Amino acid sequence: MIPSTIQAVIFDMDGVLIDSEPVWQQAEYEVLRDLGLPLQRKDILETVGLRIDQVVDYWYRRMPWDNYDNGAVAAQIVDRVIAYIKKEGAPMAGVLDALACCKARGLKVGLATSSSWTIIDAVLDKLEIRHCFDAMESAEHLAYGKPHPEVYLNCAAKLGVPARLCLAIEDSFNGLIAARAATMHTLAIPPAHERGQPRWVIAHERAETLTELPALLAGD
Repeated sequence: MIPSTIQAVIFDMDGVLIDSEPVWQQAEYEVLRDLGLPLQRKDILETVGLRIDQVVDYWYRRMPWDNYDNGAVAAQIVDRVIAYIKKEGAPMAGVLDALACCKARGLKVGLATSSSWTIIDAVLDKLEIRHCFDAMESAEHLAYGKPHPEVYLNCAAKLGVPARLCLAIEDSFNGLIAARAATMHTLAIPPAHERGQPRWVIAHERAETLTELPALLAGD
């Protein structure tokens, strides 16, 4: 049950607000394969939730390639994701009602994501939800992205709400670790193919889609 003391809801973005995780995975797979890495599609799941420069670094450390340029590789991946968002991006099930519900209940609403500001802007403009957020934070320029809790702590501070009185909504395990480390109450919405994994037990609440958020906030 979500505590009645919750004062703010902080949303992750990719995989929570917009169905972009498969696009990230496809873009990462294509760019890394073009560099000659012998990856399989399932391998890409190892880095879900990490900041894109961390993803590139992760694979370089495991399968080094010539002429390493983290920024250039990351930019190729980001450009492909932005192109998709602008053309085909759509909100995840229940997003608009969930945001409206939070506002109706007088809760502050934040966004805490590992994605860059260029990705954030593309998503908010495509979904036309920029006005829904009281604070937005990116881990783009932080020393560490998720699973480090800093981006969540920064968002709570900008909202003016103690972290322990925030509900964080995540679809990735790295993001969930970050939110738990920030001492927030957590709601995990794992991808369908991961729902049966026992590791999600560390979330305070679990749901299949954001359509369940209004009932959870109401204590139903």
